[in-house]
Amino acid sequence: MKLYNFGSLNIDHVYDVEDQVKTGETISANAYNVFIGGKGLNQSIAAAKAGANVVHIGAIGPDGSILKKALTDANVDVSWLLETKTPSGHAIIQVNHEGDNAIVYYGGSNLEVSKDAIDTAFEVITTDDIVLLQNEISNVAYIVNQAYERNIPVALNYSPITESLSEVDLNKVTYLLVNEIEGRAAANCDSDVDVVDILTHNYPNLNVILTLGEKGAIYSKQGLDSVMQKAYKAKVVDTTGAGDTFTGYFVASLAASKTVQEALELSCKASAIAIGKPGASNAIPTLEEVLDQ
Repeated sequence: MKLYNFGSLNIDHVYDVEDQVKTGETISANAYNVFIGGKGLNQSIAAAKAGANVVHIGAIGPDGSILKKALTDANVDVSWLLETKTPSGHAIIQVNHEGDNAIVYYGGSNLEVSKDAIDTAFEVITTDDIVLLQNEISNVAYIVNQAYERNIPVALNYSPITESLSEVDLNKVTYLLVNEIEGRAAANCDSDVDVVDILTHNYPNLNVILTLGEKGAIYSKQGLDSVMQKAYKAKVVDTTGAGDTFTGYFVASLAASKTVQEALELSCKASAIAIGKPGASNAIPTLEEVLDQ
């Protein structure tokens, strides 16, 4: 079984600040670093570190060699990576003294993943594989439709939240991974308490995985008992890659035929380790590190 990740690749410009900048305000940063990132790249590296056979499908610009190398170094298959003349996607990230982040994102070459390229990729993806998606590349709804028509399971990380997500039919998604904010958007509700009930009621075949920060995570599907997993304690340094680490580990665990409880446990452990380090993809632990916890 292979994990095909149609995902973004970004260069992250990270600024350490006391507090995130407000409208009309100019502030000074305490430090500046450049990291490789993008939800897609982070999740591919996390899944590969968790032991999955990962193929990354995406696009980079002339400045993207560092992104390609990062995937290659993590043993991710980059043979489907497109190279464009448009600059690679990038993000400007503010991390405050409590480790919380605020992000401005530019799509760049990530928005040049064409339907033709997607169709070509689906010529080799089988029903034994898993498709992983986030909302940082072009044609997300099209990818979901193509997978559904071929009975290929789709794991969708419902982020970032944009109008284009309304085009995605969640009846065609197998696994939906959301945090509390993303969950409220997907369920179209104002209360965290109602997210799981609404989603599992409206989409009977949908497996919902809701991450709850320091409260852990919950899995639910209509007609099945919910599975809870407590969070693991960690010193918060930078939360930037925590959600991507969780997603990559969870989907890799599915690909390895682990139980939902096992998948949640590994994913929560991995994300707890990740938030104890600065950066995104470089903070993702190996499976050995996770199992040692």
